[in-house]
Amino acid sequence: MPAPDFPAEVRSRLEEDAREVIARYPDSRSALLPLLHLVQAEEGYVTRTGIRFCAEMLGLTTAEVTAVATFYSMYRRKPSGEYQVGVCTNTLCAVMGGDAIFSELQEHLGLGNGETTEDGKVTLEHIECNAACDFAPVVMVNWEFFDNQTPQSAKQLVDDLRAGRTAEPTRGAPLCTFKETARILAGFPDERPGAVDATGGAGAPSLVGLRLAKGEAAPGRIVSPRSAPPQGADEQQPPAGGEAPAGHPSSHDAPHTTAASDPQHPAGPVSEEGE
Repeated sequence: MPAPDFPAEVRSRLEEDAREVIARYPDSRSALLPLLHLVQAEEGYVTRTGIRFCAEMLGLTTAEVTAVATFYSMYRRKPSGEYQVGVCTNTLCAVMGGDAIFSELQEHLGLGNGETTEDGKVTLEHIECNAACDFAPVVMVNWEFFDNQTPQSAKQLVDDLRAGRTAEPTRGAPLCTFKETARILAGFPDERPGAVDATGGAGAPSLVGLRLAKGEAAPGRIVSPRSAPPQGADEQQPPAGGEAPAGHPSSHDAPHTTAASDPQHPAGPVSEEGE
């Protein structure tokens, strides 16, 4: 059966927003991604009604819209939580403790991957690299960063979200709901005071290349205790005009208690997703 339409008032409002988005592109088809965010901002996920709306606004078939909506994981296909809590389980975050965080959150919330708490507050999922390896392990809530997490801090985070307490991202804009995030991703301004001015950069290791490109002096070579030079090799030399740095600037070389070989901390789900 054809998907039902939005109520007249909602349809009128969405059409006005959609026309504003479409006008930004020389080819209307290019507006499909932001329009999918727009309908997701209305209902919290991409429904059959939302797919029908996008198709009608852009002169596409519902099959063409569905092909795009199902390709990208940023579009939800079922009701989900007010806060999307994603735990990075890609390589670096995993070995730094991301697998342990995801496992303990699953047990703490009683959820499988992609499932939502009964109160509708939190959807838990494991996600791929967030390009924040300097701060591993990283948890994201509605695409805002919560860096250098531990199982304990991550459990406190989801408890705060469910209780309605303020949760401040490590950097970037203040947290908002998933629907509000979707509307921003559709291309509409974030009108919250101070949100646009909030920012946060990469960590020092990621910025070394940028500093070199700008002509700044390279930092001194840092030797961690686990990779000390062999006997007879030159010791670390301090950079010109300064002293040798004390130790390693991050905890990435420290021994970790959640290695994949530790049977007490398995390296992530071994069953099908959601089980």
